[in-house]
Amino acid sequence: MKTLFASVLSAILLTACGQTVQEAPSSDPKVENQRITFPEKSSQLSSLNSITVEMQAVPLATLNGRLTWNEERTVRVYTPFAGRVEKILVQPGQKITAGQALAFIASPEFGQAQSDARRAESDFALAEKNLQRVRELEQHGVAPRKDLQSAEADATRTRAEYERARKRLAMYGAAKDSVDQSYTLTSPIAGTVVERNINPGQELRPDQMVANSPPLFVISDPATLWAQFDASERNLIHLRPGKSISVRTPAFRDQSFTAKVEAISDFLDPGTRALKVRARIENKDNKLKAEMFVTAEVDADGEKELLVPTKSVFFQNEKYFLFIDESNGSYQRREVKTGDVRNNLVEILSGLNAGEKVVTEGTLMLQQVMQPRRVQK
Repeated sequence: MKTLFASVLSAILLTACGQTVQEAPSSDPKVENQRITFPEKSSQLSSLNSITVEMQAVPLATLNGRLTWNEERTVRVYTPFAGRVEKILVQPGQKITAGQALAFIASPEFGQAQSDARRAESDFALAEKNLQRVRELEQHGVAPRKDLQSAEADATRTRAEYERARKRLAMYGAAKDSVDQSYTLTSPIAGTVVERNINPGQELRPDQMVANSPPLFVISDPATLWAQFDASERNLIHLRPGKSISVRTPAFRDQSFTAKVEAISDFLDPGTRALKVRARIENKDNKLKAEMFVTAEVDADGEKELLVPTKSVFFQNEKYFLFIDESNGSYQRREVKTGDVRNNLVEILSGLNAGEKVVTEGTLMLQQVMQPRRVQK
């Protein structure tokens, strides 16, 4: 009876003082649509971290490639006639002028061309004299008209043959008034002998040289080189003819060279999915060498992008999501479209704005909270 009386008395006193018994607040987060709201001072908030994302400059793209001769200033010299090498007149590294002799080749085939030119010249001279004689006879009524016409046709034919033989020799830089069977191999351009694949006494054949062997000489001007690069599809937007790029080589680690893009291929290599890019690089001090491996840095022309840590983004049901920190314990799950991934950062193409806060720690925990709970039976 005393215990019951004490309980009744306590209830009366609490009611008299205007006090009521309140239930303890729930610590479970509230999930509504795509938003999670945690109660104030929830212990789970301590495991969540967020950062504010801002637009960042697109980093430099790196392309791998190599240096090659400038093909607009390079010529590969072959022999047009079969023969034997008599004398070599130049050596690799030697600077030469246009038309300078490279080697002497003893060639009966070339001698035949010289002989044909001499014979054509003689035939033409004889035909001209015969035409003049027949014309005089025809004027005096001694020779018939048909003889004059035949002489004129013969003169025309021999003149054409003579011009053909003369121009053929002139094309190879030979005189028409000698038959020495010695062909002089010359360089069509000025430059430097960068390669020699010929030896004294070597037997040469034009068809064999082109099909199976390297050129006898390679002449180039190393003052400018070509840089050939492989670029990916995503680099295409930042590449265009005339754009300057910075080129580096392991041989000169502390120095960069400026190159200018000249050409971009119109198709991707089907095997490597690479886009071929050619740039022109000045090499007046001759530091760079053909076949060097190089890398190029291509800037994005001031373009900016939104980047977030890769751990902030998760994949579910064929879509990408992240959580936005709305402050005051509220977090919104949002679908985003992603782009390139580099250096543990992922590019966000849509679904996120600069200045918003993105959850970087605790994304997995938020996703587990977002999952619908199973009803216990």
